[in-house]
Amino acid sequence: MQKNKTTIRVRYGETDQMGYVYHGNYATYFEIGRLDWLQKLGISYKEMEQNGIMLPVYSLNVRYIQSAFYDDILTITTRVKTIPSVRIEFTYEIHNQKDTLISTGETTLVFINMKTKKPIKCPEYILNKFKQ
Repeated sequence: MQKNKTTIRVRYGETDQMGYVYHGNYATYFEIGRLDWLQKLGISYKEMEQNGIMLPVYSLNVRYIQSAFYDDILTITTRVKTIPSVRIEFTYEIHNQKDTLISTGETTLVFINMKTKKPIKCPEYILNKFKQ
């Protein structure tokens, strides 16, 4: 599937007292990559919610390989594993400015009808974006 690269700079507030990126921030980095991937495909979270669809995270897996530090430039590579159905699965790789692999991860999100709070199939207008 199509991949997307997003670049960010590690902010001071994302690190611990030793200057290492706090482990919980990797979920945020994955979200940044995911939202950028969706936006470049022409899909907006805001529009999905306005259409009564939410996309909560069902599962999150992270593998920490190397440390990232304050002021590092990180590149988040985001991919979708397969065409979405009720779920959409993303994979991530994060590299630093030296192209060292820092972290890998996966998230699974579920399409939910906001009124019924029940899972639904991926909307057709989103599936069409994958076919283009």
